[in-house]
Amino acid sequence: MPLFTPPWFLKNGLSMTLYIALVANRTWEQTIALQPVVYNDHVFTGYGGVPIFGQWSVPPTAKGTIIATYGITGSLENQWFLNILGRKAYHRGYAVVLFDWRAHGKTAELSPTLTSDGLYEGEDYIALAVAAKKLGCPPPYWFVGYSLSGQLALWAGKAAMQLPANSGLSRSDIGGVAVVCPSLDSTRSLRYLMADPLGRFLEQAIAKELNRLAQRLHQAHPGEFDLVAIDRADSIWSFDHELVIPRLGFASVEDYYAASSPLPFLSDLDVPTLILYAADDPLFDPAIIPDLQAACADNRHIDLVLTDYGGHVGYYSGTAGQRQAQDPDPWWAWNRTLDWLDNHP
Repeated sequence: MPLFTPPWFLKNGLSMTLYIALVANRTWEQTIALQPVVYNDHVFTGYGGVPIFGQWSVPPTAKGTIIATYGITGSLENQWFLNILGRKAYHRGYAVVLFDWRAHGKTAELSPTLTSDGLYEGEDYIALAVAAKKLGCPPPYWFVGYSLSGQLALWAGKAAMQLPANSGLSRSDIGGVAVVCPSLDSTRSLRYLMADPLGRFLEQAIAKELNRLAQRLHQAHPGEFDLVAIDRADSIWSFDHELVIPRLGFASVEDYYAASSPLPFLSDLDVPTLILYAADDPLFDPAIIPDLQAACADNRHIDLVLTDYGGHVGYYSGTAGQRQAQDPDPWWAWNRTLDWLDNHP
């Protein structure tokens, strides 16, 4: 796999992360020479009957299907990084299913069901694969995500190890999992963020978006949520404490994070899995890295690519890096993901 080589001014995790959030989000369409994908809207049925809004498209002679969603906040309407994946995958010959996960985007309008950070979203991926097969999206099915949706996709890999007998899917239908900068240990990473002034700034920015998410859920489903609890949800931890764990039956946020973090089951995964992880990711505790390496070391099903640089879901390649990798654009992580999928038919 070609090395990731960022521009000199992005050889810092925080600068890369901020560049992606503040600059690349406005200029990304100028970086790729691919036509937009024409998607079909569809309301899928997720695990437990939860309606999941998604979009799907199948190119001629598709060679498989990528099922993907985005990170902790947002919607299909504004998640441009996911849009890049959709365009690149479609033009590489993959059918694409993109979806608003629980409590996000149009899915939030359809159901008051809150997030579970993978505990049920992993099963949602499987349910979407079942429905995608009926729609004509061919196997194998690849579960893809980044940041928090990387955590969800890893849970999908775990769910794929024991498919329901009546699902209509077989193990041969499952391609595997590919994730970029996945969340692996929520407790450690949140404590790491809160211990640093810049980290607290990033955490508060995310918390404000979560509060807006809760307000939109309240507006769409009056009577389902306590406005006082929503007002108290002024941090990531308090959002989960006030709104999420009571519905899931956890005694504490710590218990919830321990149950939903994928790091403990990585060593048991037996589906092909690619993990791209940046050592300078400013959102995650660096102390997680040795544990990640240990979890993957003896698992032949996991390809762990640990890079020195990349930031949080950045991986914006410099000109020299693009030449070295023979890439048509700066989106190193998606180019490597698709190359990896191509090599795992």
